[in-house]
Amino acid sequence: MNFETMYFVVEEIDGDYAHLKRTDKEAADLLLVARALLPDSIKEGTELKYEMLQYSIVK
Repeated sequence: MNFETMYFVVEEIDGDYAHLKRTDKEAADLLLVARALLPDSIKEGTELKYEMLQYSIVK
């Protein structure tokens, strides 16, 4: 299992899903993630860290 730390920014919130763009590494596609897996207080532009199978707000 890969436990790499990754950084994202919330590009768009679309109902129960959020579109995340990876910021620490070049990635062409946005990642679609269920909002239930993300911190409650996210909004567009929120910076997130994914580590040990959890998302947390960076700023």
